[in-house]
Parts: sequence; structure tokens; C-alpha cells
Amino acid sequence: MSPMTLTGVQVEKAAFPPTVTPPGSAKTLFLGGAGVRGMEIQGKFVKFTAIGVYLESNAVTWLAGKWKGKSADELTDSVQFFRDIVTGPFEKFTRISMILPLTGKVYSEKVAENCEAIWKSLGIYTETEEKALEKFLQIFKDQNLLPGSSVLFTQSPSGSLMISFSKDESIPEKENAIIENKLLSEAILESIIGKHGVSPEARRSLASSLAELLIDQNKIPHHLPYGEKKMSSGGGNMQQGLQLIRESKFHTDMLSL
Repeated sequence: MSPMTLTGVQVEKAAFPPTVTPPGSAKTLFLGGAGVRGMEIQGKFVKFTAIGVYLESNAVTWLAGKWKGKSADELTDSVQFFRDIVTGPFEKFTRISMILPLTGKVYSEKVAENCEAIWKSLGIYTETEEKALEKFLQIFKDQNLLPGSSVLFTQSPSGSLMISFSKDESIPEKENAIIENKLLSEAILESIIGKHGVSPEARRSLASSLAELLIDQNKIPHHLPYGEKKMSSGGGNMQQGLQLIRESKFHTDMLSL
């Protein structure tokens, strides 16, 4: 896969602009990385979602002291680098656009499983986090996530997780719900770009763009004209993907993200 440009990127049919203002925020965040979430089914790579990860511009300054000069490969392989992104004191925004249809129930249950696994591995799973997951599941239970629709997560430095939904690529001004739980906010992003994250492509893309920005912060986009670079990981179209799922053991358990 070619390195992502900082003028926007297209992942399958999902276009991710170079900057966004997340729901519930007055800040402009830049596109740090993007990629698909998919898996091998019967020898074919089936794509489920397209993911874009946005960061507040001060993230680059904050990360530079420790990571400036590291190559894209070094950053990609570093568990601590992505932990620093996940836990850093700056705003993050993640847009997950559906390539294949998912119910909100299935999507949220898989996200919850991933978060729970992360917490248990760190020894920090408590009753507080369990209650946060229950609220998370309730928010998604009546959602029907059709191809082209998006789930939006705004993650504030204070620990607030703002959740929004969009029927297309538009970004609503207000969030649908807020969960005040810093560990949940962090775990959702880690489940995407962390060591065992569901989108290695987004992880590599983020490392590649930040390796460059850490050296030259003047390249951080602010309000650039929209441009795009197409990214594709191979695999079939939506109908082929659905057919493979129906024929496999995953037909009742489509993975999240």
C-alpha cells in the first residue's frame, strides 16, 4: 500500500477529508491515518469497514519529543508509540464507515468484547468499566448500520467519549450520546490501532504519516482544499463479501469495526 497523502484519502468508497470538526467539538483535527478492517474468509480478504483516525494538531508536538526521527517501520512496530497516541492529552476522532451492513447490536457487542479483552490484559477491568460497556451497548441496540453509514467517536483528553451516527459521510454538529469513561474512550481507539487492533492498515497509515509530520510539523493540514488518494486492499465487492460470509461460519457473527 502506498503512503497516505495529507490531502485526504479514499478507502474503498469512503472518502476521508484532510480535516474535520468532530461532533461536540470546536476544534479542527487532521487526518492521521486510514485503512480497512477486514479478514480472510475462504481464501478471500473480505472488507467490513473503512476507518479514518483524526488527531488534534498538538498531538504532533507532544509526540515529537519521544518519537521524532523514528522511521515509519519503527513506529508501526512500537506498542508504546500507539499507547502514547491512545492516552495522549489531545483530542482524537475516529470515523468508521460501513462497507458491509452490520446491526448496531452485533457491532457494539464486538467492540465491547475487544475493550474487555484489552482491560483484562492490563488488569484494569472494574465494575465501573462494566457499567460503561452496558451503556455503550444500549446506545447501539436500535441502530442499523447500512453500507455508507458511519459510526463516529470523539475522544476528549478529559476522558469523555462522544458517540454519533451518520447515514453517509457527513459529520453532524452534535453527538448522539456521551459516556464519561476515560478507559472506554481509550480502549475503543486501541482496539483499532493497538498491538492487536482490528485495522493493521490504519495502524501502518498512521505511523507513516506521523513519521513524516514529526520531522516537519509545517506539513500538518488545517483547512486544505479537498483532495484524495485511493486506498484498496484487494478483495471482492460487497455482494461477493456477503456471499462468502453466508457460506462461512461467520454468517451470524460478522466482526466489528
